[in-house]
Amino acid sequence: MTHEGFAVWLTGLSGAGKTTLADRLVSHLREQGAKVELLDGDIVRTNLSQGLGFSREDRDTNIRRIGFVTELLTRNGVIVVVAAISPYRDARDDVKQKIPRFLEVHVDCSIEVLTARDTKGLYKRALAGELGNFTGVSDPYEAPLNPSVVIHSDRESIDEGLAKIWRELEDRQFVR
Repeated sequence: MTHEGFAVWLTGLSGAGKTTLADRLVSHLREQGAKVELLDGDIVRTNLSQGLGFSREDRDTNIRRIGFVTELLTRNGVIVVVAAISPYRDARDDVKQKIPRFLEVHVDCSIEVLTARDTKGLYKRALAGELGNFTGVSDPYEAPLNPSVVIHSDRESIDEGLAKIWRELEDRQFVR
């Protein structure tokens, strides 16, 4: 598969399914022979953004760092799949403006389903007021206003979500 670089940026709350979708998309692209890298928000935070906290400024810095790496890779013909909460619209929009071939995917899921999925009990603690700066509960999540794709992971399967992303990539002629 020969291709130009592009980015698929999955945004959504913790536990919505971003990483699961990203892993499946990366596998599918690699099966097609693509040069592809996955930038997972948790892994990037550990390796590239260590020391940042969870203030708005630190979260924006983290997203801009991920965006910088994404722009470098896409400019050099690599497909980059990003799975990161990216809670603030301004930071996502800044990144989007710097990457010409960019697909924003909002992985949407209700708080009720996220709470039920949460094996660590973080949502329950945040909802009880025991956990501060928790995105979507005690800290804002600004959903994209006009994402390329919306996946409702509380009522669509991973396969259905992946198919929606793939159709959009084909429609934009990012893949053939």
